[in-house]
Amino acid sequence: MRSTVLLAALALTSCAGSQSASANLRGLPSDLPVLTRTQWGAAEPVVEMTPHTPTVITVHHTGTPANPERSTAEKIRALQAFSQRADTLGDGTPKVAWADVPYHYYIGTDGVVAEGRDVRYEGDTNTSYDLRGHVQVVVEGNFEETEPTPEQLASLRGLVVALADAWAIPADAIAGHGDRAVGQTVCPGENLKPFLPTLRAAVEAD
Repeated sequence: MRSTVLLAALALTSCAGSQSASANLRGLPSDLPVLTRTQWGAAEPVVEMTPHTPTVITVHHTGTPANPERSTAEKIRALQAFSQRADTLGDGTPKVAWADVPYHYYIGTDGVVAEGRDVRYEGDTNTSYDLRGHVQVVVEGNFEETEPTPEQLASLRGLVVALADAWAIPADAIAGHGDRAVGQTVCPGENLKPFLPTLRAAVEAD
């Protein structure tokens, strides 16, 4: 049964033991290892963002090899720095400067969930689909080539169930990036896609 305690929770004891009242942490369980924006040293958004209300959850992979030797804080700081400048993607496609990290949550190889862009604002993407209402969750790794870690899968499940509960998102509104941008990407990779029905079933059972 869905818990009203989750809906009321605005603060979370993170993996480092401190607390945050961010909207991104709304309803997350206290046993989920979370790294807040303050803890990883986030910069402020550099351009205006578009407000929205979360209605669906979209799962991504980073599409790059996982690097467990670097901390999640280092990796999301690097992602934010890349995101906030005009640059060129790996395939040579130009990228405009985005306001912030394109994702709302980033799950590292150890299962730590880093708080990204404020969930009340639309994210960004390199593919063309309407981002209104999307909560964007990215899991570190290229899952066309490797498997997600057990820690990543556990955190992804806990995060998605809590988000669905907190924002009244139904199970059938949970999908992979490739399901949203059909024909444009294989994200979140063939080794993570089979976990999506498990996420939907967990939300149905909550």
